[in-house]
Amino acid sequence: MAAVSLRLGDLVWGKLGRYPPWPGKIVNPPKDLKKPRGKKCFFVKFFGTEDHAWIKVEQLKPYHAHKEEMIKINKGKRFQQAVDAVEEFLRRAKGKDQTSSHSSADDKNRRNSSEERSRPISGDEKRKLSLSEGKVKKNMGEGKKRVPSGSSERGSKSPLKRAQEQSPRKRGRPPKDEKDLSIPESSTVKGMMAGPMATFKWQPNVSEPVKDADPHFHHFLLSQTEKPAVCYQAITKKLKICEEETGSTSIQAADSTAVNGSVTPTDKKIGFLGLGLMGSGIVSNLLKMGHTVTVWNRTAEKEGARLGRTPAEVVSTCDITFACVSDPKAAKDVLGPSGVLQGIRPGKCYVDMSTVDADTVTELAQVIVSRGGRFLEAPVSGNQQLSNDGMLVILAAGDRGLYEDCSSCFQAMGKTSFFLGEVGNAAKMMLIVNMVQGSFMATIAEGLTLAQVTGQSQQTLLDILNQGQLASIFLDQKCQNILQGNFKPDFYLKYIQKDLRLAIALGDAVNHPTPMAAAANEVYKRAKALDQSDNDMSAVYRAYIH
Repeated sequence: MAAVSLRLGDLVWGKLGRYPPWPGKIVNPPKDLKKPRGKKCFFVKFFGTEDHAWIKVEQLKPYHAHKEEMIKINKGKRFQQAVDAVEEFLRRAKGKDQTSSHSSADDKNRRNSSEERSRPISGDEKRKLSLSEGKVKKNMGEGKKRVPSGSSERGSKSPLKRAQEQSPRKRGRPPKDEKDLSIPESSTVKGMMAGPMATFKWQPNVSEPVKDADPHFHHFLLSQTEKPAVCYQAITKKLKICEEETGSTSIQAADSTAVNGSVTPTDKKIGFLGLGLMGSGIVSNLLKMGHTVTVWNRTAEKEGARLGRTPAEVVSTCDITFACVSDPKAAKDVLGPSGVLQGIRPGKCYVDMSTVDADTVTELAQVIVSRGGRFLEAPVSGNQQLSNDGMLVILAAGDRGLYEDCSSCFQAMGKTSFFLGEVGNAAKMMLIVNMVQGSFMATIAEGLTLAQVTGQSQQTLLDILNQGQLASIFLDQKCQNILQGNFKPDFYLKYIQKDLRLAIALGDAVNHPTPMAAAANEVYKRAKALDQSDNDMSAVYRAYIH
């Protein structure tokens, strides 16, 4: 589209990826928020939200010229609230201009009167002035008798004049409780509009559902109606809970005053979101090594214990916040109502340890950085037992400085860590690792069932494998699960199937065949249909015997 000339103070429509355009105003950024490198962009404060972001110029359109077009495209309640906020802003700005206009006229009249008074008066003018003053005094005396308090004579004055008479403040200076018109007025909607994005398409897809009904859309335009809870019972046997002045739940190890082993804990405050199979073990090890950790869990009820807190509180009170949740949707959800973005400020650090696709983690990085935060992806390779033992393998990418700042944390939770460069690389590597692992597990199950149907001993097969080149803890544990019929989750079957699906999509994106992963994925899908989702991945065995 043709280039549009924009400047500070302009009202605009800002576009975020596939999400609808949103009204905002170009304002000066905070001093501590640096402008992104690359294409020209403006700092935009969005109406109807508490949010702001750097937006590329090609993602902006003038507000008035495209108002009708945007209103036709978007019908959501939150969108309408934002448009209403713009109109209210314009009305108040217009009223301020009118007041300034009246003030200017009054000032001009006063200057003219002053000039008249300073001009020399002739003798004839003095006599006329004296007669006029006498008539005025007489009329004033009669007026006092005729006009009672509250009469129509007083009511005939304009509201502006009455306000000027009643207000003792100096003309032109706003009252202390008057809101600054230079910043869009906030509503109850708290939201997020990400920073520089690549595409900017304005024509809506007629096949798309209404945006306000899109569950992902609510991750970006948020309300503060939901109150997630902190779940901490799983680790309270080892911990003591300390309430700090901030109201956040700070969890410390009972012996946290000591420096454990060779790890010297960072003096930075650590936050952790997500206490699932992996998260609980990670937090326990952080605490054992002397870190002070503030936790939150996205499941409102878990194992009977709840403590109402939000991700926003964790992020706002901590220097570095880690998140370890189940999938791309959960990774976006945690940014949602009362979520991470509400707590992100310049300098705050966010580390996502979830296993997700590269597109999702890139999107998360962009919105965190657009608000002045620092971002690192750090998915982990391992299972619940390795998490509990502090023997995970961490794959990191993104902010190298933040990776260094997380050194003591990574030492506490894992046996080694790798830094893989730019954001997205760790997600890709993690999916490849889990693709291999998931395919191997399906092959193990296939071999054990083939041994059974051909009259061979499954235990003997395991003994042979354990003496050969394939011998490993993983092989032995998963075979034992199958032989004992014990599928208590150490790595959920539904999550390895999710990772296989994402790995196949990764191959499709670069036109690379993944037939083995695709075959394994079908077997896991069969196991899920047999209600094995919440069992260990080794329960894929049941897909072969049913």
